[in-house]
Amino acid sequence: MSSETLAPKPVLSVTPWMIGRMTHGSRDALHSLALQHLSPEVAEKWLGLLRPGVRLEIAAGSDDVVGHLGGLPALPATAEWPAWDGHGPLSLVASIDCTRLQAAALDIDLPAAGTLLFFYFDGQLDDGDALVLAEDRESWAGARVLYVGADEEVSERGAPAGLKPYPVVPLTARVEMTATEPWHPSIRAAFAPGAPLGNRYDHPVCSQEFLDALWEFDGEVGHQIGGHAHSVQNPVEIEIAEAVLDGEVSWDDPRLSEEAGNWVLLAQFDSEDATDMMWGDAGALYWLIRPEDLAERRFERAMFTWQCS
Repeated sequence: MSSETLAPKPVLSVTPWMIGRMTHGSRDALHSLALQHLSPEVAEKWLGLLRPGVRLEIAAGSDDVVGHLGGLPALPATAEWPAWDGHGPLSLVASIDCTRLQAAALDIDLPAAGTLLFFYFDGQLDDGDALVLAEDRESWAGARVLYVGADEEVSERGAPAGLKPYPVVPLTARVEMTATEPWHPSIRAAFAPGAPLGNRYDHPVCSQEFLDALWEFDGEVGHQIGGHAHSVQNPVEIEIAEAVLDGEVSWDDPRLSEEAGNWVLLAQFDSEDATDMMWGDAGALYWLIRPEDLAERRFERAMFTWQCS
């Protein structure tokens, strides 16, 4: 069931210190962290780049349930189960109830109602032989996002033959502030304009002291809707930009940063023991989308990538 047979994706054009994490937490906690390691002026500028995200965790007791990992999807009668031609049906990774998600607290235009369904070709039908990779356009059909409107009549759909659903795990949510990696294009634009992408920027927010503090504050990827992506390796926005530009740009090409800025995180789903989801070597799945496509509910245009250690 798991995708542990997948080979780790390489870190491209970066040095080992750059393999890192995003940080999430309350604004007060991040404000305190920044002031411990940065000047007040730099700290406020860095805090201005924080974005709200919805952190998803396994629900317990009386927790409000906003969705599920695994299980079976509720689909309209006319909807087909997503499949990758020549390979087979995709597995349901998660279903998210937008009505319960506190979407209004985010800075992306999520639907106020309805359900988002995330599907991925996880390798259980071919023992991990076919990989879904952002840089391989022929594989893009191996990851899908479906949106089911709140007014649509739906029923639970049984899994296609040969596909074993993941165990159902309920999710609860809380809104947190998220900070991006110190080598993200937005950090470069704010603190080191003109510096080559992918190099250590000569600025306090990229100092080893601050990087260590961020790591100690929070090193978990986790499940999340919106906010800054918590990349395992390179910023996922750069991976998507490279894919969209057909990989024909170098890291110092301004088109790469410009394209990376056109994408926002829709969702990320970490490896999860409770559902036997293992994405490569303790990796994570990411779906990104352009804000204009999100506003128009063109979820078929969402882009997918995955990363692992």
